[in-house]
Amino acid sequence: MAKKDFCRAPCDTTLLMPTLVSSPTSPSTNNRPMRLSQEEVEHYRREGYVIPRGPVFSEEKFQALFDHFERKLAEWPKDKRPEAMDTPHFGDPKLNEWALAPEVVDLVEPLLGPDIILFSTHFICKPKGDGRRVPWHEDSAYWRKLLEPMEVATVWLALDPSTTKNGCMYVIPRSHNTGKMGFSDYENVDVNTSVFETEIVKADRRDELAVPCELQPNHCSLHDARTQHGSPPNTSDIRRCGWTLRFIPASTRLNPEYADRQIMYLARGRNLLNQELADPTRDYSHVIEERKRRGFKAH
Repeated sequence: MAKKDFCRAPCDTTLLMPTLVSSPTSPSTNNRPMRLSQEEVEHYRREGYVIPRGPVFSEEKFQALFDHFERKLAEWPKDKRPEAMDTPHFGDPKLNEWALAPEVVDLVEPLLGPDIILFSTHFICKPKGDGRRVPWHEDSAYWRKLLEPMEVATVWLALDPSTTKNGCMYVIPRSHNTGKMGFSDYENVDVNTSVFETEIVKADRRDELAVPCELQPNHCSLHDARTQHGSPPNTSDIRRCGWTLRFIPASTRLNPEYADRQIMYLARGRNLLNQELADPTRDYSHVIEERKRRGFKAH
């Protein structure tokens, strides 16, 4: 494949903290067929990513999500880039109806086990014509101070067609378990053309191995937090929007120093470490504002 060139502070205890949740929000899928085949699970573990077969939601449920996103995008400030809709579910609990839905959680249970926490979400919407590139990065590099151990599975759900023509995501297979295994060296890049400020240095990646994750709407890919990935700019006449949903096993701990800036939700099973977890029906817009105030960027 041709080479591609695209790719803290303590808590403020005066803030209203999330409500402690200790009961499961949805049952285990032990009595239902596994959403991923054994071959797909093995591919994910070996390659660091997988593209599951079939759509995620029913047509009706996906259309409801798509329409909800369109309303959010219409209200998004015109002076802000649409690629930057990070943690939208904090201030919009309606989104948790999809983020915590069995159709989504079933995708990660074979990878993370039966006790699962929703760590974060992010709409990355590249407008047609001038959608910015996503530099080569590892999600784990952004979260090294937040999570221990680093075990995160991301569901990348396509809202629009995501192809090589409009800037789909590329992954570098097996980069999660080779080289620096999720903690590469980074250098600064042009923030006027890139979604993020830094990129993995070329010496720490092998662009020639990159594989495109082309998706139709309502289909998804899954990738390990340590897998190197990025995407070129969208210069086409078709918008490219995806919603990333990041899940961790309940045995992974959030650094309590960041509890005022990062909230989590029980997706399935037990809260094994008795961590502070949020109420999925409640609005936590104040957490988004605190992140802005502190200049906190956790991808």
